[in-house]
Amino acid sequence: MRPPELTEDEIVAFLDECLEVEFSFVKNEIPAAAIKQLPRQQQDFILNLINRVADTNIELAYQLACGAVRALKEMDQHMVEEWAMTAADDYDRKGLFPAMSVIRDLDNFIHSAHERAYGALLEDQIGVLLPFVHGLAGRKLKLEAADSTYTDTETIFLPPVLAIFSDKKQNFLLYKATVAHHWAQIQFGTFRADLTRLPEDQLVKFCALETVRLDARIQHELPGLYRQMLSLQRNFENTQPSQYNAELFRLLGDANASVQTTIDLLDKVPYSECPGTRIYQGTINPQAVAATMAKRIFREKALFRGALSEIAEEMTAAQDLTNADEKEPAKFKIRDRDETTKIRRDAIQLEFEGNLVAPPAHVKELMSSIIVDFGEIPPEYLVAADPGEYDLTVADRTLSPKDVWQGTYHQEGAQLYNEWNFKRQHYHKNWCVLREIEVEPVYDSFVADTLEKYSRLLRSLRNTFELMRGEDKLLKKQPHGDDIDIDALVEAYADVKSGMEMNDRLFTKMHKEERNVAVIFMVDMSGSTKGWINKAERESLILLAEVLEVLQDRYAIYGFSSMTRKRCELFRIKAFDDPYDAETKARISNIQPQDYTRMGVFIRHVIRHFSEVEASTKLMITLSDGKPDDYDTYRGEYGVEDTRQALFEARRDGIHSFCITIDEEATDYLPHMYGAANYTVIDDVASLPFKVSDIYRRLTT
Repeated sequence: MRPPELTEDEIVAFLDECLEVEFSFVKNEIPAAAIKQLPRQQQDFILNLINRVADTNIELAYQLACGAVRALKEMDQHMVEEWAMTAADDYDRKGLFPAMSVIRDLDNFIHSAHERAYGALLEDQIGVLLPFVHGLAGRKLKLEAADSTYTDTETIFLPPVLAIFSDKKQNFLLYKATVAHHWAQIQFGTFRADLTRLPEDQLVKFCALETVRLDARIQHELPGLYRQMLSLQRNFENTQPSQYNAELFRLLGDANASVQTTIDLLDKVPYSECPGTRIYQGTINPQAVAATMAKRIFREKALFRGALSEIAEEMTAAQDLTNADEKEPAKFKIRDRDETTKIRRDAIQLEFEGNLVAPPAHVKELMSSIIVDFGEIPPEYLVAADPGEYDLTVADRTLSPKDVWQGTYHQEGAQLYNEWNFKRQHYHKNWCVLREIEVEPVYDSFVADTLEKYSRLLRSLRNTFELMRGEDKLLKKQPHGDDIDIDALVEAYADVKSGMEMNDRLFTKMHKEERNVAVIFMVDMSGSTKGWINKAERESLILLAEVLEVLQDRYAIYGFSSMTRKRCELFRIKAFDDPYDAETKARISNIQPQDYTRMGVFIRHVIRHFSEVEASTKLMITLSDGKPDDYDTYRGEYGVEDTRQALFEARRDGIHSFCITIDEEATDYLPHMYGAANYTVIDDVASLPFKVSDIYRRLTT
């Protein structure tokens, strides 16, 4: 039976409590009279929405109450909720006055309802688009919202919302196509020409012709994506097919066509024969490109030549060469030059004194970026820098996270993450400011003492983990094998008796399975871990790292600590690609207690790290001594619910989460956050090193 509609008095009583009428002095009879006229389902919807916004601001919630009935007549419930949450988000970012403007200017919001209903929002799609563009060849690019669409060769600027199509999936694909087009501009040399000299009308023509060349390159490199881009263009209702010059397409589509080919055609092709604008094309901003490239080229040349100087010193010392004593600077060569100028990281080869050089990963990235800019490594780059020739501290002018925190707070170089507000049932957008900080190595006796203390346990663990490496698995119902599968034989005999054809898959065989595991250990570095807990965490990590080296699973170690949402620090102890060497051991030795435990933001950041790793099993193990907590409002139910939401996001991305804690009260909140089987409570801190390795073994077998 449907519940009866709420009376005006009942609505007023609800609003009085929700809007704290004894302090706010608002007149709830006005909105209550309007809400009273609605069916019960709509009454409940509006009152729930008011209650959610009231958690953000009472006055904002009251204005929502006054306008909600009209909004519900003009829009569906989904859009009314979007209207209220947009106001709440504006309150978070800009303050009360802009938020009130959203509520009061309902007509403007209704006018843009199509964009909000069917459009793709960049802030919602960036979690997919960023790994996509990072997976493409060349320089790792950033994505940011802007009023116009262009790239400065390091960042692709995109509109905050795309609503050209009446389908969200199509609008998302348009984002993807736009990102791919601007990546192609960088990757295939659009900016190797000085475009600042082109007048505005020529720049428009250049953009149209260059798009034809880039489309041809995308078609060759990423044919599946190109078909999607072509489909989007065909579905764009305002695009009228034109008859283009076939010779023009042949020239620009040639594999050897370059940006110079496009420039040479500018005076030869009349505007009437220029291709139409593609919906993913955007604009070109030559000034932004020139400014960004000038800074990067100086910086990368300095860093690259400095790196060559270090490589030359190492090789000279190792091979007892005499070049280091000569006045002439060390010179390098590119081996098989024609092949390496193809922009492929694995094809980059350096040669020094006739010997092939294996550059470190950061030098390979520099080389790749330089090749993207020039199409090759310029000869002047291949000369090692003399001592003092470059002030690399100037060339590599990036602020240390610690320096940033010490000054007036700003977000330069930080990563922003959403945070879940369970009362609002909505995310605070770009709410938490996170920086990765490298733990300084401390070369003391801690690691040696730990290995000696647990030497017997370590031998046992190594033997156990050695057996796990490439374990044999029994495969049944095989056409060939080492033994007869009795179950399969019985089934086959029954099939024959019933007149069916006999199955020939009657054997079993042992198959050695290769492990494909990636694990990140998140270590609580809050102030409450000071003392024995911190020591037990470090001992556990040393034992784990020692046995994981035997197992050869990919693993990373990060510590985390926070001081309000504006200072969240993830401490890099060991990344996936870092070796377990003396430096990593010294970082583990220097894990020190810091501040508080704002867990949700760190989980979301770790999800991003996992997105860059290919593994069939992705595991996140947290070592903690208590529930989520921070200096501001991040405590109690709020912190638990945000962490639970972040863990749900991890599970959605195929990441299995597990928590190891020494908090005796953990059973009050961990089952709600992690699930009943995804945590364990250790009641004795001293037993932590013994337990952690055993838990890892059980989780990965």
